[in-house]
Amino acid sequence: MKLIRFSYLYLFIALVFCSSAVFAQSRQQVKTDSVFALVQKFFNAKQADSIYALGGERFKKALTREGFRSIADQQLFPMNGIKGSSLINFVNNNVATYKLIFEAVTLQLQMGLDQHNKLDLFLFQPFTQVTDDKLTQVATTNKTTSAMDKGVEAVVRPFIQKSNTVGLSIGILKDGQITTYNYGETIRGNNQLPTPNTIFEIGSITKTFTSVLLAYYVNEGKVKLTDPITKYLPDSVAKNPALKQVTLQSLSNHTSGLAQVPDNLNFNATDELNPYKNYNKQLLFSYLKTCKLNSQPGERYDYSNLGVGLLGTILSQISGKTFEQMVTELICKPLNMQSTVQHIPSAKQTNVASVYNATGNVTPAWDFDVLAPCGALRSTVNDLMIYVKANLTPTSDRLGKAMELTHHITFSKDAKMGLAWHIILVDGVEYYFHNGGTYGSSSFLAFNSEKNLAIVILSNAAESTDVIGTELLKKLQL
Repeated sequence: MKLIRFSYLYLFIALVFCSSAVFAQSRQQVKTDSVFALVQKFFNAKQADSIYALGGERFKKALTREGFRSIADQQLFPMNGIKGSSLINFVNNNVATYKLIFEAVTLQLQMGLDQHNKLDLFLFQPFTQVTDDKLTQVATTNKTTSAMDKGVEAVVRPFIQKSNTVGLSIGILKDGQITTYNYGETIRGNNQLPTPNTIFEIGSITKTFTSVLLAYYVNEGKVKLTDPITKYLPDSVAKNPALKQVTLQSLSNHTSGLAQVPDNLNFNATDELNPYKNYNKQLLFSYLKTCKLNSQPGERYDYSNLGVGLLGTILSQISGKTFEQMVTELICKPLNMQSTVQHIPSAKQTNVASVYNATGNVTPAWDFDVLAPCGALRSTVNDLMIYVKANLTPTSDRLGKAMELTHHITFSKDAKMGLAWHIILVDGVEYYFHNGGTYGSSSFLAFNSEKNLAIVILSNAAESTDVIGTELLKKLQL
């Protein structure tokens, strides 16, 4: 059966920042589920026009009413209705994937809504079923002697035994003590366990580093959180009236109204498996000259890789340094974090974990140009435990004060935000949180100062670590 696609590829290629496991039944998921219920109702009633009416502007530009009706009559409705359905996942608080059971075939439907809660992404695909768990017990450094060891094993074992996961490195800081656990392999089949010094992609956890840089320069008096971004953009870009009310703070806390990714990020023209590699400053500024916002700045939470990438670009222009140079000089050197980098030096190449996609197949690691501040960093559990410990108890020096500033609440309507940090609730306890994901990695970081508890999870597979992260928090916060 021919796949039906009514969106551009960029709409669902993005760094993962939160999944339904953490933001269970978020407002956006409830809205998306409600629209899906209507889609299913109209589908089973063979009402193509009613489904089409649920579409937004981009949906309707991609296909006319007559074209959709023809596809529905010829390809969809002959499957004789949806006999059963279930939500598979809800990625980026934006894209839902539903399993659809028909009489003769099982498919999956990817669905996303625009700012008006109209269909923006509507994509039928073959159903991808993760195969059975691994037949042999995956190796681990966990000795399962203490109560915490056993709790970690109980949570992690089902995850690491999945056929599409490969390696896992975990750091836990509890009551001032750091414990690390490693599972699986750095490369499938090499029988080499990860170590606390194995380098993984950390994806969108990078954004918290970008927010520290912002806070650092705020405290230095070089910028203000309330500064409009037009102050730092070329005149040809700054004259776009849509950008006048966008501030540096709104870039950091995802309330800028900017799109999740720019629509001139053309993955097909470069490398679909390495989507951010060739997106440069020229393309970014070209997009910003004519872009429109999805909402009024400061009014609505709308996660944006573009926004944080632009924030880091502005900070680079102010400092005269690259993103990686800023991270190294202002954060990593003071904390003695020796393996947190954008570009891996040759001496550390042997410490890098290979990465694997959602079906467990090897995939390229991601490279970044101008949007590096939204997700380009690699790191280790050892380094991130240093980082999270510094966040738990910020010092009185310049870096500590910058970290403390990132914890200040800047937005609390449909999401509770610091600067880049999401504040989430797990069994009644609030945590500063961020996660990350690329096509071949997943990461999780959360901490609570009152509980003196922090968790870092790094995986070299796309399968989300959010479930095991939140389950570990539940066990350890008691």
